[in-house]
Amino acid sequence: MHYGTIKYNDIANGEGIRTSLFVSGCRVNCKGCFNRETWDFNYGQELTETIVSKLIDSLKSPYISGLTVLGGEPMEPENQEALLPIFRRINEHFATKTIWLYTGYLLDQDLLAGGKKHTIYTDELLSLVDVVVDGPFISELSQVGLQFRGSSNQRIIRK
Repeated sequence: MHYGTIKYNDIANGEGIRTSLFVSGCRVNCKGCFNRETWDFNYGQELTETIVSKLIDSLKSPYISGLTVLGGEPMEPENQEALLPIFRRINEHFATKTIWLYTGYLLDQDLLAGGKKHTIYTDELLSLVDVVVDGPFISELSQVGLQFRGSSNQRIIRK
């Protein structure tokens, strides 16, 4: 899997101060997307074990609330497979840290059993996530001041 960037000390993508991983690869292709370059699955750098270790080490800091994963599209099947072991490690070593996942797909329609993006990894992956922000970005529904989302159709689902 490739990633576009990692933001350490991010305050825009979830509660508290977070480490945010922007994965590459997206088939949703929302009009007005702020991160279009990450639609390409080969954009950015390869997410190596060295990078993953640095990302996970960043969570050791007591002021970091957790990890946020967005993109691109984390719930593309290729990305689900790559993210699952990372989420497992975080859950195992940092039980008090939260994982936020942003997806342009709808949790109840696309990701749960029978959905178009449900894979053999989806159920376990979602079981390790604390908050899902779902739904495509719709530029016509964009509002200044929306907390943790870009357009009003997107839902913040606490699990």
